[in-house]
Amino acid sequence: MDAFEILVEAAGRIPGAAQQALSGIDSHTLHSQPAGRGNSIAWLVWHAARQLDAQLAALSGDDQVWSRDDWSQRLGIDRGPQQIGFGDSVAEVAALRVSDPTLLTAYLEAAVAALVDYLATAPALDEVVDTRWDPPVTRGVRLVSIIDDAVAHLGQAAYVRGVVSDWNIGY
Repeated sequence: MDAFEILVEAAGRIPGAAQQALSGIDSHTLHSQPAGRGNSIAWLVWHAARQLDAQLAALSGDDQVWSRDDWSQRLGIDRGPQQIGFGDSVAEVAALRVSDPTLLTAYLEAAVAALVDYLATAPALDEVVDTRWDPPVTRGVRLVSIIDDAVAHLGQAAYVRGVVSDWNIGY
């Protein structure tokens, strides 16, 4: 197995984590904010997809899936391509509402598909893509970071589901 195959394997696990967190979810649980101020499951899944999509587009030079496929309209989330959730206030998290959680999964799956497509044709993993850091960031490190961030947020979504409901993920 080469490095690209490992990255594809890791990326391919992302949608399953979202599907687990969203399976059979009701609107109340989807939008609940722990202690009235934490991130909701809807926000966490949306943010996992948005950061992946935006960072991949910056890396690849391609359009974001968010814009290209009109996900803002489809999800009913009035956020532009530069708005991915970093720095959102409690009120902004609460305002992010979706009527159909399967659309969140579909957006995430579309963003992951773009990532997998990129990995099939990506230039060298050791190429430096960001010199603002010390040491400079390579393409491989950025790709790991993108995948890791999505996985972390989906883990948070599973945790929030356990906090706000009697749901059990079966581990």
